[in-house]
Amino acid sequence: MSVDDAGAKPDWRNPNLGTRVRVALWLADEVGEGGRFVKQQLREAIPGVEQIDRRMRDLRPAGWSILTYRDRGGLAPGELLLEKIGKPVWEKEHRAAGLRVVTAATRRRVFERDNHRCVRCGILPGELYPDETEAAARLTIGHVEPHKYGSASGEENLVTECSRCNETAKHLASPRFSERQVWDEITELPRKDKQMLLAWLVAGKREQSRVERAMSHLWQLPGAQREEIMRRLGRSLSS
Repeated sequence: MSVDDAGAKPDWRNPNLGTRVRVALWLADEVGEGGRFVKQQLREAIPGVEQIDRRMRDLRPAGWSILTYRDRGGLAPGELLLEKIGKPVWEKEHRAAGLRVVTAATRRRVFERDNHRCVRCGILPGELYPDETEAAARLTIGHVEPHKYGSASGEENLVTECSRCNETAKHLASPRFSERQVWDEITELPRKDKQMLLAWLVAGKREQSRVERAMSHLWQLPGAQREEIMRRLGRSLSS
């Protein structure tokens, strides 16, 4: 059944529908207003889709209210509440409701401006997270002012984030560490590192050193060119 069939509500199981439409239909049909769910249920219902959490967040500017435990007391960590069903994005006239498209050219300029690394944690694409030896970073575009509050999608409101920082910033991922654990880790840092950390917090992003900028530029080269520079660097240091 097509999403455009007059008077017919499509089935969320239809793989020919867009992911945002399928997520909206699943929420409306399987959860319903006032219903609770967890993200794993959504992933199991619509498997094999990358960034399905993002497609769910894209419903919020269309009037869908999806709350986390941070927003509503009584919800368990990781539990979500479908407080309100917004515009029926499965209907043709509402399909683009709330969407703010970031063009490929804008995305490229933002990545280049931020040196192709996450401004939150500083990780490069393809690097492994220190606490997850099998999880490689993937870069995406995040909003300085949250999209759900009606923010613009101009370059001044966009930043480069890894997918993990982006999820945490949108409050759809449980914190990986407690506030106490993070503070204990910070108190053990040398004073100069604490000063650097404070400067990053004030700036709202991780400021790069010259060697980090060089690494981010190096990482953008093809693998063969990186290996050649690695050999040249090794020879220059051994001479």
